[in-house]
Amino acid sequence: MSVAKPQFGLDDDALAGQATVYRPGLFADKVVLVSGAGSGIGKAIAFLFARLGAKLAICGRDLEKLQATAPKLRELGSPDVFVQAMTIRDPEQVDALMDAVWAHFGQLDVLVNNAGGQFPQAAIDYSVKGWNAVVDTNLNGTWYMMQAAAKRWRDHGQPGNIVNIVATFQRGMPGVGHTGAARAAVTYLSKTVAVEWAPYRIRVNCVAPGAIESTGFRVYPAEAVKTFGQSNPMKRTGSVHDIAEAVVYVAAPSGKFITGQLLTVDGGGVLWGDVWPTGKPDYFKV
Repeated sequence: MSVAKPQFGLDDDALAGQATVYRPGLFADKVVLVSGAGSGIGKAIAFLFARLGAKLAICGRDLEKLQATAPKLRELGSPDVFVQAMTIRDPEQVDALMDAVWAHFGQLDVLVNNAGGQFPQAAIDYSVKGWNAVVDTNLNGTWYMMQAAAKRWRDHGQPGNIVNIVATFQRGMPGVGHTGAARAAVTYLSKTVAVEWAPYRIRVNCVAPGAIESTGFRVYPAEAVKTFGQSNPMKRTGSVHDIAEAVVYVAAPSGKFITGQLLTVDGGGVLWGDVWPTGKPDYFKV
């Protein structure tokens, strides 16, 4: 007998109805590419950009999820939605995606690198395959997307804007050390290319979600999930919509003088710091 997976985060209707501080039409005539947009934080980001009038390109590995998301984005206000299933871990597929986006829209204004993933496990038990899978997706895949977009902006003489979704790695990430390493690398890579690519009018920033309730919670033990709301001084989990609004802030004209920065959205979690995605070991329990 199969056990139904717990439902985490906002359903589509609730997500579409979230109040926003941004005006309608803010991204009219802009093209936004969101990776991993079929669920969780990526879907929330795509939903908000659609509500603000952006033309959207969405990608991810699960074509069924993407195809289910696309009509909802049109209903929310996106005048054009382009869908392509692919993996960011393959640089050839990344290039094919970028070529397809440019062929379809003739431009790209914002790239949101949300695709990624990890699994909870003590670092001492990582296999080589497990370590490489997480680093390859979260670091290498993000880099392939960043570089492919930047080259096209340079070659077309158009400005660009990259927002990378990372993690709150500042105090270490016991239980998910592989993703902590990869996300920290993405953040400092972003700071580096924010300088290198400034002559091309390309801005690069990162948004770090803390304990954000989403479908991503499903990979963690139930015991650990129960503690996530206590991982910050606000003593609650955040919403995927909180991350979407943060992404829009740095991508919109409100962020026009911001580059190379890490915006942490975690309820003050990095100040509090007691998160154990695998469950707190007895050694550390009072």
